[in-house]
Amino acid sequence: MPLLEQVLEKYPTDVKLIYKNFPLRNHKYAKPAAIAAMAADRQGRFWDYHDEIFLVYNQLNEAKFEEIAQKLNLDMERFHRDLKDPAIVQAVGSDVQEGFQAGVRGTPSIFVNGRRLKQRSMQGFQTIIDSELAKRSQKAK
Repeated sequence: MPLLEQVLEKYPTDVKLIYKNFPLRNHKYAKPAAIAAMAADRQGRFWDYHDEIFLVYNQLNEAKFEEIAQKLNLDMERFHRDLKDPAIVQAVGSDVQEGFQAGVRGTPSIFVNGRRLKQRSMQGFQTIIDSELAKRSQKAK
C-alpha cells in the first residue's frame, strides 16, 4: 500500500490530503500533464489520471494525454473543452505560486500543517502528525 494511503488509514479523521500542482519548468510536458489531470478531475477521475501520468512520465506527449483519457473512458469532448478552460490553467498557476511561497523547489514536497516533511517514511509522518495533534490538544485545554 502506498505511503500516503497508509497515513490516511492510520489517521482517518485527523489527516486530510490536499494535492497541489507544481509542474517542474524543466519538464516540457509537466504543465500540460497537470492541466490534463485537472480536466480529468472535472469528470471525477483526477487520481486515476494522475496515477497513469506517473506510470508513463518519461513518455509524455500530447498523444499520451489523449491515450490516457481514452483508457479512462473520459468524455473526450468535455476533456478537450476543459483542457482549454482558463480556470484550470489559472488554478495550476495558483498552485505553483503557492508552492513558491511555501519554498517548494521540487516534487514531491509534502507539508503537514505548513511544516515540510523531511523524513518520508511512516515514522516521519507519525512524528510530525503526532506533534501537530499534541499542539492542537494543548490549545483545546
